[in-house]
Amino acid sequence: MFKFLFRTKHPGKIDIADILSWAWLFFGTTMVAIPIAWAILSSFKTEAEVNSFPPSLVPKAAETIELDGQSKPLSVWEWHKEGESAKRVALIRRIGIKATVVDIQNPEQTYQVPISEITQVKGVHFEWNNYTDPLKQFDFVTYIKNTVFVTFVATILTLVLNSMAAFALSKYRFRGKNAIFMLILSTLMLPLSVIMVPAFIVVVGLNLADNLWGVIFATVATPTGVFMLRQYMLTIPDDLIEAARVDAASEFRIYWRVVLPLCAPAIAVLAIFSVIWRWNDFLWPLIVLSSPENYTLQIGLNTFQGQFSVQWHYILAMTVIALLPVTVVFLLLQKYITQGVASSGVK
Repeated sequence: MFKFLFRTKHPGKIDIADILSWAWLFFGTTMVAIPIAWAILSSFKTEAEVNSFPPSLVPKAAETIELDGQSKPLSVWEWHKEGESAKRVALIRRIGIKATVVDIQNPEQTYQVPISEITQVKGVHFEWNNYTDPLKQFDFVTYIKNTVFVTFVATILTLVLNSMAAFALSKYRFRGKNAIFMLILSTLMLPLSVIMVPAFIVVVGLNLADNLWGVIFATVATPTGVFMLRQYMLTIPDDLIEAARVDAASEFRIYWRVVLPLCAPAIAVLAIFSVIWRWNDFLWPLIVLSSPENYTLQIGLNTFQGQFSVQWHYILAMTVIALLPVTVVFLLLQKYITQGVASSGVK
C-alpha cells in the first residue's frame, strides 16, 4: 500500500510532477474527508455542543460535579480572577452578567462574579444516546427495513429492465431503433418536477399510493442505465451471439448466459448508482407515502425537523447510519467503476 501511494513517474526519482500530484491528491482528499469526519464526530456531540459557537471538532460536554447541599449536579467553571491563578468553581445560577458560583474545595463559600471572568470546563465526551434514543423513540428500524426493501427490489428490477432494453437496442436491427434510443436519451433532460404529477396520477390509478411498490415501479426504468449498458454491449462482438444462435440457443438464453456475464463491470456500476439513488431518494417517497409505517429512512430523518427546532444531534447520528450501507456497497464494487464507466463509452 505504501509503495502504491508513493510511486513516482520515474522509478527511484522524484520530480516536480510527482510533488504536484501528491499535493493535489492530498488537497482533494482533505476537502472530501473533512466534512465526513466532522459529521461523524458531531454525531457523538450533545445537543448543546452541536449548537454551540464556535464549533469544535472533537465531541465535548460540560463537566459536572455533585456537591453537598445542592439538589442537582452543577457545571464546572474556571474563575480567572485578575492577579490570581485560575480556580475551579461550580455554577449555581446566572442572572444577567453576574453569576453565583461555589468553591469546589469549600462548598460553603459562594461568590458573585462577572460572567466575563469565568469559562466553562469541557471534556471529551461521546454521546452514544444519539444513536440509541432515535431507535427507541422513533420507529427507525421500520424505516431502515422499508429502505432496504425499496433499494434491493428497485435495483434488481432496474438491472433487469435496463439490460433488456440495452440488449435490444444494441444487438437487434429494427426500424426506428435509433429514434427510440434518442427518445430515451431525451428523457434525461426532463427533471422530476415535470413528470411528478403525471407519475403520481399513474401510481394512484394503479392503487399504489402510500405503498412501497408505488415508490419502486416509478423509478426502475432509467435512461442513464439504458445508455450505459447499451454502449457497453456494443463492444461485445456480434460473432459470439451468432455462434450461440447456431448452437440453437434461445434469445433469452443468449441474453442471460452470454451477454450479461460479459457486461459484469457495467452492471456493477449501474448497481452502485441504483443503490445510491434509491437509498438517498427523498422527494418521490415523500410524494407517494403518507403513513409513518411506510416511511423510508430519508423521510424518517425529516421527522427530527420541527417547526421551531431541529434535533441536529439525532439527524447527524442517523445520517451516519444511513451512510454505512451505501459505503459498504461502494467499497465492494469500486473496482468495477473505472472499468465499467470507461468501457461503456467505447465504440
